Amino acid sequence: MSEQTVPSPMRTELGATLRLAAPLAAANLLQMLVYAIDVIFVARLGEQALAAASLATTLFGLMMWCTIGLTGACAPLIAAELGRRAHAVREVRRSVRMAMWLAVGVGVIAMLVSAQGEAVLLLTGQDKEVARLAGEFLAILLWATVPNIIAGVLRNFVSAMGRPVFATAITGLAILVNALGNYMFVFGNFGAPAMGLDGSAVSSVITACIMLAAYVAAIQADRRLRRYHVFGRWWRPEWTRLRDLVRIGLPIALIILAEGGLFSSAAFLMGLIGQAELAGHTVALQVAAIAFQIPFGIGQAATIRVGYHFGAGDHAAVGRAGRAALVMAVGYMVLPAGVMILAPRWVLGLYVDPDAPKNAAMVAFAVQYLAIGAAFQLFDGVQAVLAGALRGLQDTRVPMLLALGGYWLGGFTISAWLGLFTPLAGLGVWIGLAVGLVAVAAMLLRRWHRREALGLVGA
Repeated sequence: MSEQTVPSPMRTELGATLRLAAPLAAANLLQMLVYAIDVIFVARLGEQALAAASLATTLFGLMMWCTIGLTGACAPLIAAELGRRAHAVREVRRSVRMAMWLAVGVGVIAMLVSAQGEAVLLLTGQDKEVARLAGEFLAILLWATVPNIIAGVLRNFVSAMGRPVFATAITGLAILVNALGNYMFVFGNFGAPAMGLDGSAVSSVITACIMLAAYVAAIQADRRLRRYHVFGRWWRPEWTRLRDLVRIGLPIALIILAEGGLFSSAAFLMGLIGQAELAGHTVALQVAAIAFQIPFGIGQAATIRVGYHFGAGDHAAVGRAGRAALVMAVGYMVLPAGVMILAPRWVLGLYVDPDAPKNAAMVAFAVQYLAIGAAFQLFDGVQAVLAGALRGLQDTRVPMLLALGGYWLGGFTISAWLGLFTPLAGLGVWIGLAVGLVAVAAMLLRRWHRREALGLVGA
C-alpha cells in the first residue's frame, strides 16, 4: 500500500466517530419525532390543550432527561473499561446492572413528583384550568417513567458496545406505535375511546413499554451483547460501581437540569406572558430541539470515543476524538440555522397551519423566536459536543458548575428581566436563552483545550 493511500489518524477518527454518531443522531431525531407526534395531535385540540401538554411534558421531560443523564454515566464507564481491556465482560455487566438499579430508584422519585404535577404548576403561577389539565395528563404519563429510564440505560449499553443501529431501529418503531396510539386514543379511532388530551398520555405509556421490550429482545437476540448477561443475577449489588455511577452521573444530571431547567423556566415565563406566546414558544422550541439532536448525537459519540481512548491511555487519540466531533457539529449546525432564517413558516407548517387565522398570533411569535434560535444554533452544538467529550474523560463536576453559572446567572436572569420587565416580552426570553448557551460553550471550550494542563487525561 502506498503512503498516499494510508488514511491519516484524524481521518480514521472522523470515520469512526461518524459511524457511531450517525445512528445515534438518527435515533435522537426519531425520538424527537415521537414527541412531535404528540404535539401534532394535541395541537388540533386547541391552544389550551396544547398549553397544558406543553407544561406537562416540559416538567416530565426535564425529569426524564435528568434521570437518564444520571444513569447515562454507564456509557463512559463502559467505554473506558473496553479501552483498557477488549471485552471486560464482568465490568460492563456490573455497570449496566447498577445503572438499572439506579433507574428504578430515581424513577420512583420522578413518579412521585409527577403525581403532584398540578400543584407544582400552580406554584409557578400558571393558569388554573391549564394546570388542572396538565396534572391529569401527568397522572397518566408518570407510568412511562421507569420503562423510559431503563430503556435509556440499555440504549447506552448497545451504543457503547458498537450497536447504535439498534437505538435507531427501536426509536423508529416507537414513532409508529406512538402515531397509532395517538390516532386511536386522542380521537377515538379503531374502536378506542376518544380521550382527548389524556389519550396522548396513554399512547406515550404504551410506547415506552414497547421500547423497553424491544431493547430487551434485541440484546437477547444479538450474540455479542447476549454474552454480557446484563439481565442475569440482577438482584446482586455492586456498591462500588453504584458509587461510581452516582459520582459521574449526578453532575451530568445537574448539567441537564441546568440547561433543561433554563428552557423549562422559559416555558413558565411564557405562560406568565400569554397563551399565544407560550404556544409559539412551544412550537419554535420543537424546531430548535430537533435541530439540536444531531450535535447531541455527535456528543454521545464523543463520550464513547473519548472514553475509549482515555481508558487506553492514548492522549493524542483523545484530542483527535474531540476535534473530530467538533468539526462535525459545527459543520452541520450551519444548515438548520439557515433554514430557520430563510424558511421559518415552512418549518412551522410541519406542526400547525401557518395560514389559519386562529394560529396567526402563535405563528408570528414563533417566527420571531426562530430568528433568535438560528443565532445560537452553532453555540448549542459546540456545548453539546464538548460536554460529551469531557464526560468521556469522566470530568463532570466542573462542567456542572460552569453550566449552572452560565445558564442561570447569565441565561435565566436575562430571560426573566427582558421577558417580564421590558417590551421585548417573549423575544427577550429567547435572547436570554442565547446568552446562556454562548457563555457555557465558551467556558467548556476553554476547559477542553486545557485538559492536559488540568490533568484530566491522566499522567
